[in-house]
Amino acid sequence: MQIFGKYKTNFDMDYLVEHYIYFNEEDESITTADLENMLKKKRKTVAGTIFLYHPETSPKGFKPSKFLQEDGFEQYDEFVELNDNPMSHILNAGLKHPYKGKLVEIKYLFNYNRENAPAFVFDEFEKDLEKLKSMQLTRHDKELNYIDIPNIRLSGKFVYFGIGHKYERDHTAINYYARDLTEHIKKLDKQIVFIYDRNHDIDEAMDIAYFISPLMGGKNRELVANAFKEIFADGTPKMVRLP
Repeated sequence: MQIFGKYKTNFDMDYLVEHYIYFNEEDESITTADLENMLKKKRKTVAGTIFLYHPETSPKGFKPSKFLQEDGFEQYDEFVELNDNPMSHILNAGLKHPYKGKLVEIKYLFNYNRENAPAFVFDEFEKDLEKLKSMQLTRHDKELNYIDIPNIRLSGKFVYFGIGHKYERDHTAINYYARDLTEHIKKLDKQIVFIYDRNHDIDEAMDIAYFISPLMGGKNRELVANAFKEIFADGTPKMVRLP
């Protein structure tokens, strides 16, 4: 597995605006130049898209940081190789065999890159979303942080939703934003898959954007990780319900 991303910055905040995982053939390593060549042929090289909540990443040679520029990072607006993290380990375990030699794109509800983001950050997102379609100023960059849902472009055959299933009661705008994304992607010619549980059937989960994250803490960590593997086990993605 090799992980690549492209950061942009504004308002002293970092956004991960492009993110790919490459599942290497044996004894193979690719460069950022190789990646860019592969991205010129996305229909052949990108297997699908994974949607998560927000990134918690860092470039190789750097630790996770609130603002990478303060630590000497200068490679904004270009692809760099990223460190692995607990989420990438889960994704690698489930995807490396069926998609060897392929890229998988990772997209986020919010591109703001910050490890262990405090609660007030999500309050900022909530307030921003209420202003997004207006001329009002937002705390986070409108183009860098948020998805332009009507104009989203996806490569590959599958879309996996792993954005999570717990929304704060006062974050109604975030929930509707997630639902709007789901409704739009349902109209595209993609195989949609996710992990669900006994609280909701597949249609109900889609309606309310209830998608269990592949990385969970506590007693369900291994159960959910195994469910993620099961989705992609035979190379034909399918829905999986937790027992």
